[in-house]
Amino acid sequence: MIPINVVVHQQSKVLELTYDNGNTYRLPFELLRVVSPSAEVQGHGPGQETLQTGKREVLIANIEPVGHYALKPSFSDGHDSGLYTWDYLHFLCENHEQIWKEHLEKLAAAGVDRDTPMNVGGHSCGSH
Repeated sequence: MIPINVVVHQQSKVLELTYDNGNTYRLPFELLRVVSPSAEVQGHGPGQETLQTGKREVLIANIEPVGHYALKPSFSDGHDSGLYTWDYLHFLCENHEQIWKEHLEKLAAAGVDRDTPMNVGGHSCGSH
């Protein structure tokens, strides 16, 4: 499903998508950033995901269409490699509460919270 209207709300930090069935969804920038479909976030296979933290204040600096199939947001932290297909965005709209809950559970399991700074420069492997 392709939304008929997409609005970036910088003040409330949400991306608003309206569909032709009348449904409107508001996806927080933080959610969009932490579930970015990019390889940087998702890795290159199962178990390769990089848990995203410290993204509560992230903004969408710019958003542009990619062909007729996706949106490419540029986030204020410099992340801009995620292509959000219309299908993926609709999936997030329909399931955002569950996806957010799972993200918070992953954070808790890792012993970090939403505001923990990311390790800059790669993965922490615990071998210092």
